[in-house]
Amino acid sequence: MTKRQRPATARVAVDGMKLHRRVVRLDGRDHTVIGLRPGARARFSTNRFHDTWHVLSDQRGARLLARLLWGLAYQARPGTMVLIDRPFLTPTPFDADPADPIALLPPLRTPFKASAARALRATLPLTRPPDGTVRWRTHGLDRALADVRAWREREEPLRVLDQERGTVTRTGGMVVLRPGSPAELRSWAVAVGVLDIGRYDMDYQYLGRWDGGYPGEVQIFRHFRSNVGVARRARAEVLARPRDPAEAADRADPELLRMRIWDRGGDIAAAERRARKRRVEAGR
Repeated sequence: MTKRQRPATARVAVDGMKLHRRVVRLDGRDHTVIGLRPGARARFSTNRFHDTWHVLSDQRGARLLARLLWGLAYQARPGTMVLIDRPFLTPTPFDADPADPIALLPPLRTPFKASAARALRATLPLTRPPDGTVRWRTHGLDRALADVRAWREREEPLRVLDQERGTVTRTGGMVVLRPGSPAELRSWAVAVGVLDIGRYDMDYQYLGRWDGGYPGEVQIFRHFRSNVGVARRARAEVLARPRDPAEAADRADPELLRMRIWDRGGDIAAAERRARKRRVEAGR
């Protein structure tokens, strides 16, 4: 009989959280693929905007991603990676475009050519039973996050990313985050972990080296899930409209289609705000 996990153990991003481990053969080499367990509540999406690859989520997702990055800095086994795939991916919260799987790679230890990425992508989602469970250790992360938050409260100058050699690319249909060193991997973890939507509805952190732009960015939103819902509805409504010649031309162009979805999404969001306001006023 398969042992069922307690739901709470999969939902919380803490030191020692349990993750699934699978061995996958890619490019003639065994890879250890670490993945989230069913019950994890965080959701992620990806897109490319302003020549930058984005990983999108909310506060819960940022905290989980920080744990995954920090723990990966201490993985010594060659061929290890962390994979975020369905069901933990959602369409984008802007236009409901599909998200790519996300791979987190430790520096140097995991060669991951485009052929290996394509081979992994072809096997997804990984639905077969895991080969084991790992306890993901993140000793030191909580102290590092507390120190950075204290500096922020004192409004002191702070530079979290002390190294900038890492890359964020789309390889073989996957968004791949690869810091340049274990120290940079830890700095990415801290920079993502201190993202905060307490004061604003959005926060972000660039990743990688500046070269006329940053290759990667983690961006979180207070209303990430509801924004995804609005985008899905807007996309469905735009695609269901009668096809007049002007709209048919727009649908053939992905950018013009996105613009129509953005416009419809803005209308839906505004209507929902008005409805919430009416409900509040009626309850007074």
